[in-house]
Amino acid sequence: MPNHPTAVAPLSRTEREALAGEILGASVSFPPSPSLRTGVAGTLVDESLSTFTVRLASSARTVRVPKAGLEGTLVLPSGELPLRGETLRVRPEDRTKRLLSGGSRRFR
Repeated sequence: MPNHPTAVAPLSRTEREALAGEILGASVSFPPSPSLRTGVAGTLVDESLSTFTVRLASSARTVRVPKAGLEGTLVLPSGELPLRGETLRVRPEDRTKRLLSGGSRRFR
């Protein structure tokens, strides 16, 4: 049985290449959802295995947002991408090699 709690749509090659690059400093927005009570919009300033840290657009305050169940939008120089936290639940330093090479934990 797969270890994935929910079905996640596969990433296109373009999305994998964009997400394998640097995403810190990009604009993000997350609408309210079951995993996030209020919407969050701002700049992505840090990432860990299970959280994003976002500097809010309305102030200099930062908030931690759990990746589990998270869906939103990421704006990169290459364009706007849908962001699904479940697909990025991996150590940031391993994200590049796993997204591009299909390592031991493949993204779907």
